[in-house]
Amino acid sequence: MNLKKFFKSDIHKKIIIFFHQNPSSIDTPRGVATWINYDRTKVSSALKELAKNKILNIHKAATATGYSYTSDKKIIEQVKKLLRNITPARKQ
Repeated sequence: MNLKKFFKSDIHKKIIIFFHQNPSSIDTPRGVATWINYDRTKVSSALKELAKNKILNIHKAATATGYSYTSDKKIIEQVKKLLRNITPARKQ
């Protein structure tokens, strides 16, 4: 899977980064929208798209839907590589 297209979208990129940095978290669209400071409706749509592409997992409960990061090692490695390309190296 080519994840580069998701890194061209600011909202998708921020969501992926959030879950990559917090791989054991499960959060709702409202919670993710708060963390990344985006409109909840747009976040909800992006979350669904990322789940459809297996980057996120969906957790449905009676009153809420949560999302979590994939456990697919290939996807996680692709994300790591893409993050290295967009994150400048720090000077030591």
